[in-house]
Amino acid sequence: MQSAKTISKLRDITEAITGSYAPGFGVNYTKRDNLPRRSEIIAVTEHLLELLFPGFDQRFRGEVDTEELVELCFTELSSQFCRVFHRDAESDECGCEGTPKCEQAAFMLLEKIPEIREMLEADVAAAYAGDPAAKSGDEIILSYPGLKAIAVQRLAHVLYDAGIPLIPRMMTEYAHSVTGIDIHPGAHIGKGFFIDHGTGVVIGETAVLGENVRIYQGVTLGAVSFPKDACGALIKGRKRHPTVGNNVTIYSGASVLGDITIGDNSVIGGNVWLTESLPEGTKITAAVPENRKKFNGAAQ
Repeated sequence: MQSAKTISKLRDITEAITGSYAPGFGVNYTKRDNLPRRSEIIAVTEHLLELLFPGFDQRFRGEVDTEELVELCFTELSSQFCRVFHRDAESDECGCEGTPKCEQAAFMLLEKIPEIREMLEADVAAAYAGDPAAKSGDEIILSYPGLKAIAVQRLAHVLYDAGIPLIPRMMTEYAHSVTGIDIHPGAHIGKGFFIDHGTGVVIGETAVLGENVRIYQGVTLGAVSFPKDACGALIKGRKRHPTVGNNVTIYSGASVLGDITIGDNSVIGGNVWLTESLPEGTKITAAVPENRKKFNGAAQ
C-alpha cells in the first residue's frame, strides 16, 4: 500500500509529464495510434529477409510456406503503412488496415522481391569473388553483416522511392544497429555491391553507386558542406553525396565527400580524404594531385 505522500508525489510527477505533452512542446502522439511500431517494423523486415533468402532462417519454405509468409508480410506492411499515411492528417484518410492505399503500397514492395533477389544474387557473387576468406555463398548469406545491410537497404529503397514516410529509415537504422553499417534508404546502389568487413561504413542519402563497387570498413560517402537558405535553415533535397562509377574499389578509412564523381575502374586508397572528382581509371593513394597515377591505361 502506497502512502498518501507517495501518491501525491506521483500525481505531481504525472501532471508535470502530461503538461509537457501540450501542443508545441516535445514530440508526442498521445491521441492517435498513428506512428509505426519499431518492434513490428523489425519483425516485418526479418520476414522480408526470409522471402529474399528462403531456408536460411528457420525452416525450409516451400510453395505453401512462402504463400503464408507473403500473406503475413502483406498484413504487417499494410498495418504499418496505414499508420504513417495518416499520422499528420487532420482526419483518418487511410481509415483502416485494409484500405486500398495501404494495400497498394504493400503490393508494390512484395512485387519487387524477385527483382531485389536478382540484385542480391549478384551481391553474393561479388562478395565470394572478392573475399578469399569466403568459403561459400551460404557463408556470406548467413554471416556477412555487409550483405544484411545491403539487403535491408534494397528493400527500404523501394519504399523511399515511393515516398513512404518514416518506415524506410527505420528499416535501415535497424540494419545499422545490428551491423554497424549505415546506408541511407535514399542511396542508389547498383548490383554486385560488396562491403568487406563493414564496420563504420556510411553512405549518404543522395549517393549513387554503379555496378560492382567494393568498399571496406570505415569508408564514408558523405557530404562536405550543407548549404543554407536566407534564414539560415539547411536546404534539403539537393544532391550532396558522391556518384561512384562502375568497378570502383574504395579502401578502409577513406572519406569521399560532396557532389563529386568517381570515374569507372578507379581505386581510392585507405584513409584518403577526397573532395574533388576523379576521371575514369584513376588510382589515388593520397588526396593531393601529385599522387594520382594512371590506372589500367587511363589518363590522369
